[in-house]
Amino acid sequence: MKFSQAMIGLPTEGYTKVAIAAEEAGFSSVALSDHVVYPENITSVYPYTADGKPQYDPEWDFPDPWVTVGAMAAVTVDLRFFTNVFVLPARNPLLVAKTVGTAAKLSGGRVALGIGAGWMSEEFELLEQAFGKRGRRMDEMIDVIRTVWSGGFVEHHGEFYDFDRLEMVPVPDGPVPFYVGGHSEIALRRAARLDGWIGVNYSLEELGGYCAQLQSYREELGTADRPYEIVASPLAVPRPEMIEQIEAMGVTTLLTSAWMAQGSRAPESIEHAVDTVGAYGERWISPLRG
Repeated sequence: MKFSQAMIGLPTEGYTKVAIAAEEAGFSSVALSDHVVYPENITSVYPYTADGKPQYDPEWDFPDPWVTVGAMAAVTVDLRFFTNVFVLPARNPLLVAKTVGTAAKLSGGRVALGIGAGWMSEEFELLEQAFGKRGRRMDEMIDVIRTVWSGGFVEHHGEFYDFDRLEMVPVPDGPVPFYVGGHSEIALRRAARLDGWIGVNYSLEELGGYCAQLQSYREELGTADRPYEIVASPLAVPRPEMIEQIEAMGVTTLLTSAWMAQGSRAPESIEHAVDTVGAYGERWISPLRG
């Protein structure tokens, strides 16, 4: 089992220090959250809580994930990075391809693009991107991004994006995995077509159901024999028997937050964040690895 540290709640200036600490503690990756802005007045309903309000504090830092990946990659060796999740259809696909492709190049291929359709219509409006049909547009964006990453002069003629031959350099040296967040049927089917799924804050029973549904879709789509990542944060203590249970479901990476595991929604300081990451590694990761 691999472990990933969610960085949400951390002040921007602490990301490189916590990345170093995470690598030393045995984490295989860190996960970065994404929002460009948070309007003071919103009517959009957050779909993952009972009251429709986000689980995070709008005052927490949300640094640009790909600029931050560049900084963290420069001070680590093997640590990987992914977004949980990047609001893909709120952006232009060519700009995403340039930014993520550059991060992949500079990090030596240590990135994955975790994506979601987004929920905050006000943010889309401010970024001058259509909120309607964002799911279909996101599917086409993935095609656009993979096309320009293939190298050389390419073209694309689709429903939402249309361009003649162009070239983008640099491009990643190898494939950048796409992970999909969310548990709707649409999200799970999209994840089944791609390289992985991200599931957050489920009971073990719920997680098992979603993993089984995902596997069924992968078999239906003929993708079940491909390498696949399931990143999940079950609502359970990571004891060996729990790890064994979620591995049997197909989970490959346990997504956690070291400071939240100790009862803090956000770290009290950068030093506190570093300490909790180290303590989590000693308590839970090291024993599993002997």
